Amino acid sequence: MNRHLQKGIAYLLLLCTLLCGLSACGESEPSHIDYAVAHTFDPASTETVKAEVTVKSFIDGDTTHFYVPTSISENGVLKARYLGINTPESTGQIEAYGKKAASFTREKLESATSIYIESDNGKWNLDSTGARHLVWVWYKSADSDTYRNLNIEIMQNGLAIQSNSAANRYGESCVAAYNQAAAEQLHVHSKEKDPDFYYGEAIELTLKELRCNIADYAGKTVAFEAVVTKNSGADGVYVEAYDAETNMYNGIYVYYGANATPAVREILKIGTRLRVAGKISEFNGSYQLSDVSYSPYRPSSKDLQKLDEEMHEAAYTLTDPARFVSGEVEVLFEDSKQTYSYAELALHSSVTFETLRVLRTSTTTNPASSSNGAITVYCEASDGTKITVRTAVLYREDGALVTADLFEGKTLASVKGIIDYYDPDSGEEEDDGDFHYQIKVLSLGDISIQGS
Repeated sequence: MNRHLQKGIAYLLLLCTLLCGLSACGESEPSHIDYAVAHTFDPASTETVKAEVTVKSFIDGDTTHFYVPTSISENGVLKARYLGINTPESTGQIEAYGKKAASFTREKLESATSIYIESDNGKWNLDSTGARHLVWVWYKSADSDTYRNLNIEIMQNGLAIQSNSAANRYGESCVAAYNQAAAEQLHVHSKEKDPDFYYGEAIELTLKELRCNIADYAGKTVAFEAVVTKNSGADGVYVEAYDAETNMYNGIYVYYGANATPAVREILKIGTRLRVAGKISEFNGSYQLSDVSYSPYRPSSKDLQKLDEEMHEAAYTLTDPARFVSGEVEVLFEDSKQTYSYAELALHSSVTFETLRVLRTSTTTNPASSSNGAITVYCEASDGTKITVRTAVLYREDGALVTADLFEGKTLASVKGIIDYYDPDSGEEEDDGDFHYQIKVLSLGDISIQGS
């Protein structure tokens, strides 16, 4: 069946459905039409290329990573961008109904018994980033043998706007689904506020978006979801959040200051998953979040907010030394991509390194500094990569100060810490080259010495 004939049949089907609805109900307005089944999906058709797939990871409402045959993608993974639609953002600057759109896509595909992706023509086509493929997504569930077009279903539920919709293979149905959702005032077309979105002064975003463009947010009030991973002295904590698209964690230091209220300290406990809100400020060559607040009585959109009662674990991602020092990460945005160094993007997240041979140590000796007694341990990984470990001022269980002789000539079997950035011009640490990312260790129990 050629494409024009297929479109003609689909149009007649829609018209018949509309007329039947008017006849049955005797109404002047048409009843709701399910455009997601307006087209019949034939897996055996050769008019387009298609493949049965499974989900690797959910990204947002209109982007999913699928496992595919290696004949389609050499690494067996295809990053799919849904044709004809554009859902509100949930991976960059969060938009109203973005999280709902992402949840809708996840719900439909998680319950599916079969999923197919289909191109718009006889080849697999890339989007403007050159890294994602433009596809139609079809699925069926256990209670039906009919494949549904997820792109169109998202549109007809008012969870997307049009994106070159009319020019695509199922364009008529996309446009009709959009118009119907608009007429029914569903979600993005509604005058109602999104109950899952915070309306207020803070810019809602993800930690990945913040880490990718942090200088742009300097001096601005932002909010994001994260897990508290580690205390840093008496005036702040580190937080982190996972990003499915890059398959890594992003982090940031949250400074609350020595004069923080007991309520702020209580909610910023290690393991808490919360919505963090505050102002981005620069300190010692990197950025932090400050001006945090919390009121259990009259919370505002700028307050910290606990998201659940479960206690969560820090990731402490086992990290390849070479990737830490020289690895790069490609980040996809809506219509572009950007490359970052791994350490830059993972800054302030929790990591683990194994089998680091100690080359030498140095100790901060400045009685006027809070870092007096902190130790810098210069190490070498098994592949020859140099890694710097910087400890806080550490004490043994009996209260004795930990000194550098604990590490000299040893091999660190395991090191758990936070990726940190330091300014060699501060005078606090010895300058050992141009690479200024290091692993910050905040407790003695996070270092395991081989043979001990």
